[in-house]
Amino acid sequence: MASLKDISKLCGVSVATVSKALNDHKDIGEDTKQYIKKVAKEIGYSPNLSARALKTNKTQGIGVLFVDDAMSGLTHDYFSRVLDSFKRTAEKGGYDITFINSCKNRKGRMSYLEHSRYRGLDGVVLACIDFNDPEVMELVQSDIPVVTIDYLFNDRIAVMSDNVTGIRDLLEYIYGRGHRRIAYIHGAESAVTRSRLSSFYRTAERLGLEIPDEYIREAAYRDTITTYQVTNELLNLQNPPTCIIYPDDFAAFGGINAIRERGLRIPEDVSVAGYDGISAARNLEPKLTTVQQDAEQIGCVAARELISLIERPKTTIVEQVIIPGHIIEGKSVADVNKQNK
Repeated sequence: MASLKDISKLCGVSVATVSKALNDHKDIGEDTKQYIKKVAKEIGYSPNLSARALKTNKTQGIGVLFVDDAMSGLTHDYFSRVLDSFKRTAEKGGYDITFINSCKNRKGRMSYLEHSRYRGLDGVVLACIDFNDPEVMELVQSDIPVVTIDYLFNDRIAVMSDNVTGIRDLLEYIYGRGHRRIAYIHGAESAVTRSRLSSFYRTAERLGLEIPDEYIREAAYRDTITTYQVTNELLNLQNPPTCIIYPDDFAAFGGINAIRERGLRIPEDVSVAGYDGISAARNLEPKLTTVQQDAEQIGCVAARELISLIERPKTTIVEQVIIPGHIIEGKSVADVNKQNK
C-alpha cells in the first residue's frame, strides 16, 4: 500500500509537506499541492483512516438512525429524499455515512449508543423514529453530537419542516374555495401530528369554522388500509364532509380508492388533499392538492448543522431550524364558490 513516504520520495518533498498538501493546508503553494495530489492518485494512495482517527480523534463518520414503523424503509417517499440530501451534503463535507443497527430482535445486538461508539461515529442524525424509546434517549443524552429531524429535544439541534404553517395554509386554501364541511384524518401520535392538529384547530377557530368531533379521525402515516376504512365512515355520516384532508399523500390513496368505489367523483362529489408532495401524487388524475415539504433543504441543513456541531462545537448554536414548505395546487379540491353561483 502506498504511503506518505512513497509520495514524498517521488515528489522530492518532505513527508510533512505531503501531509499538508493532502489536507489542503494554505501554507503550501497551489501548484505544489496539485502536483502532490496528482502523484498520490497515480500511485493509488488512500489515507489510513484508523491512523487519522488516532491523531484527530475523528473518524469522518456520521451515523443515521432511521426506523420506519410502516416498514417502508428507504422507499419511504419523504424521508428517502431527506436522507438522500443529507448523504450528499455530508459526503461533500468529507464524511461517510453509516446506518445504525435498529433491528431490536437480533440476538446480541448493541444499543444505539453502543453501536455509535463501536463505530467511532463523530455524530448522529435521528429521523423517523420513536423519540421516546429509552435507547434513543440514551443516545441523545450522551456526549455524541446529535441533530434531530422533525423532533425537538432540549439542548439538541432540530431541523423541522414548518408543519404549523403548512396545515394552516392548506386549510385556508380549502376554506377559500368555499368548503365548510372539512374533515381531517391526522397521523398517529407524534410531535409532527400534534403540531399539525393544533394548527388545524387554531386556524379553524380563526376562520369561524365549526369542526364536528366525528370529522377528526386518525390513521397512521402511509396507512392506506385505515384511510380506506375511515373515509367510508366519514362518507356514511348523515352530513358527510365535502373535503377530506389526509395525513400524507401516500395514505390519501386509500381514501381515494374508497371514494371511487362508491362511484363518487373527485373533486366534483368529494374533494381531497394530502401532505408531503411526493412524486406519485403529481401523477394522479386529478392531480392531488398537497403541501410540498422541502425534503432537499431539510436534509442539506441537517447535514450542515451536524458537521458544524462536530467541527466547531464551541461556536455552533443549538437551535431549532424551521424549513418552510408550500402548497401545490392540484385539481382535487373543487371550487364550491363557483358551483354555487
